[in-house]
Amino acid sequence: MFKFVIVNAVLFSCLSEGRCTHIQGTFRTSDFYKFLIKFGFQKTDRHQAQATHGFIFGNITSRDKFQVPVTLAVLDRSYFLDYYKNRVISDKNQACKHMFSTLKVRAYDPKCSPKGKDYLRQVPCPKGKLCVNEDNPWNVVKKHQFTYVIEDFKQPSFWYVSLVACYHDTATCEWKHYNPHPSQELEYDIWLVNGNPNNSAYSTFAYQFSFDRQNTLELYLLFWLCYMVLVPLQCHAIKAQKHPVTKLFTASLLLDFIALCLILVHTLKFALDGEGFPKIALTGDIFDILSRTSFMLLLLLLAKGWAVTRLELTWKPLVFAIWLCYGIVHILLYVWNQTEVDIIEDIDEYQTWPGWLIIVFRSLIMIWFLYELRTTMLYEHNTQKLNFLLHFGASSLVWFIYLPILALIALHVSALWRFKLLLGITYSADCFAYCVMAHLLWPTRSEQYFLLKGPSSADLDELDEFNEAPHVVNNSYTSMSSMSSQDICGYDEPAKSKAADA
Repeated sequence: MFKFVIVNAVLFSCLSEGRCTHIQGTFRTSDFYKFLIKFGFQKTDRHQAQATHGFIFGNITSRDKFQVPVTLAVLDRSYFLDYYKNRVISDKNQACKHMFSTLKVRAYDPKCSPKGKDYLRQVPCPKGKLCVNEDNPWNVVKKHQFTYVIEDFKQPSFWYVSLVACYHDTATCEWKHYNPHPSQELEYDIWLVNGNPNNSAYSTFAYQFSFDRQNTLELYLLFWLCYMVLVPLQCHAIKAQKHPVTKLFTASLLLDFIALCLILVHTLKFALDGEGFPKIALTGDIFDILSRTSFMLLLLLLAKGWAVTRLELTWKPLVFAIWLCYGIVHILLYVWNQTEVDIIEDIDEYQTWPGWLIIVFRSLIMIWFLYELRTTMLYEHNTQKLNFLLHFGASSLVWFIYLPILALIALHVSALWRFKLLLGITYSADCFAYCVMAHLLWPTRSEQYFLLKGPSSADLDELDEFNEAPHVVNNSYTSMSSMSSQDICGYDEPAKSKAADA
């Protein structure tokens, strides 16, 4: 059941957060309203306007015969917010009037608003033909029924695509609800891209991606190359030193590397077809959460001096309970972000109450980490171990504290840039933490302060019994007597020779 919820969460977010630029599905008139996608379009370059426009194109058809067409709306944020909030009015005729109260004079209509802009389409379109209100056939992308060209020379912007069971009565220029019995259904197949689909020179790294996710593929590739150096080195290290700390660190690093590989595969596929592999991306996100929680467990264990100042771990239930709670809260935050956060509000996961909860939880764990590390260092007098704990504490503190600071900074960053900021800093902090930890735990260095596994307690008891055996005691006494005699003889002989000379 939990797996089903997460899969649906990712598939929902794929459509609603602009992660899938090629969207397909159905819409029933009984649903009245369906939000399709939010997509960020790049700023249009005045010197290369045709190549840098945003495009929305596709096909919308139906097997049913619609008496009047319903509406496909493509709106920027300034018009969409008022349109969107009125969808919940119970009287759907009134809902249609309020939703289009501003658009009825701003959206183009040859009779009612001839000076309006191109925001709306009457759908479904006739099969094999262009949509009825496509007045520029030369502008439509080949093999498709409608095309929107998004142009903004000032700044990048989000646009919102939706279907609604409202129609424009051209006789009265009013908007009314279309509610046939039985309900009718239409099918849509829509693409949203940054760049001209008729121009083969578009950038593969930007074409299929919403503006807020452009250049993320390059980031994933960069960190993948870093891990391609770090992971083999750590695999070599664990062969040279099979220690529990090294094994736990290697497991955390491998989980993070696997997560990055899965997300990279999805992103590469997405760059080609605008769909990618949502389930693979989901698996990558889960591995990413597991890697961070296991790394936090490693930090807590080392802060308590495990395998450095002591072999036995104190307060085991508390340590593992905190670690388990953090992992569960992290997963719940992920599911919440995919299912409950309304993308219309332009907020990220750390601007919701579950996000603030995990930041507070992480900060409390950081304080406890510092307390345990300080306690461990107070009871340690070995210079090499103290030096390790000092460097370990400084680098770990950076890893703990970057997220609360980043969440505060993100509050003041536009949603068009926020995702790339969060992604870049998060991956940089994780990669830095893994590199520092690999350096500190390198076998030739860690053997100076690790408590490597020694003889078992049974072996030590047998050794004590052997030392206390009678023949061992007698032999020891005899050898000590011999040594004493030799020492006495060694000192007496010179004295006797001196007496003879005298």
